Amino acid sequence: MHHSIQGRQDPSAPTLLLSSGLGGSAGFWAGDLALLGEHFRVVTYDHAGTGRSPAQLPEGYCIAHMAEELLALLDELDIEQCHFMGHALGGLVGLELAAMCPERLSSLVLINAWSSPNPHSARCFAVRKNLLRHSGSQAYVQAQALFLYPADWIASNGARLAEDEAHALAHFPSHDNLLRRINALETFDIESRLQGIHTPTLLIANRDDMLVPWQRSRHLADRLPNATLVVLEYGGHASSVSDPQPFHHAVLDYFQGLSL
Repeated sequence: MHHSIQGRQDPSAPTLLLSSGLGGSAGFWAGDLALLGEHFRVVTYDHAGTGRSPAQLPEGYCIAHMAEELLALLDELDIEQCHFMGHALGGLVGLELAAMCPERLSSLVLINAWSSPNPHSARCFAVRKNLLRHSGSQAYVQAQALFLYPADWIASNGARLAEDEAHALAHFPSHDNLLRRINALETFDIESRLQGIHTPTLLIANRDDMLVPWQRSRHLADRLPNATLVVLEYGGHASSVSDPQPFHHAVLDYFQGLSL
C-alpha cells in the first residue's frame, strides 16, 4: 500500500498511524500533519483499492482484511508498536487491530466510530449506494459533503468543496471496490469482543454528526474497559476538517495524559 512517513524522525519519537474513513485516502489528514508531526513520527497510507494503492478487492472483503493489510504494512516498516488514530471506517480497523493483536498498539483514537450496525447509518449508506449505482460517481461525490459537514460550513466553503470534488472524481475508485468497502463497514460487528480490548482509547464524537449518531461512541465508551469519551458540539462527521481546533485540543490533551 502507498504510504508516507512524516513528522519527527528522531529515534525516541513515538509512531502514530493515521487511518482514514470510507474514502481511504491519506489526504484526509493533510490539515493535521503539521501539528501531529511536532509530537510523532506520523505514518499515513492509502487503503487497498483506493487512491495510490491499486487493488481489486475480493467478494466478502471485510474490516478484518483491512486490519491484516495494515499489519503487513507495519511489518514492512519494522514498526512493532504504535499509536493509532482512525476516522469512521478507519476507527473500525483500529478496533479490529486491537482485538487481533493488542501488543501492536500503544493507544487508540477513534473518531465517530461504532461497534455494530445501527438503523440510521444503514439508511445513510443505502442512499449512498443507490446514488452510486443509479446516478453515478458525480452524484455520489456531490452528495458526500451533506454527510460529512455542517450546513453552514458547506455554505461558506463552496470553492474549497468544488476543488475537493473535482479531485475526488479524478481519483474515484472502481464502483466494485467502493461497494465492497461500504459492505465491510455495514457488516462490521465487534460487540462480543469489546470487553477484551484493554488498549487505552480516546473516543471523539460530534453531536451534529449526520452520518453516525454520537451515541454510538458513548456505547463504545460504556463497553471498552479503558476508554475516554469526548463529545464535540460542532463539526459534523469530519470535524477535523470543518472545525479542527477543538479536535486537535482533544487529541493532544489525551496524548499528554498518556505521558508521551
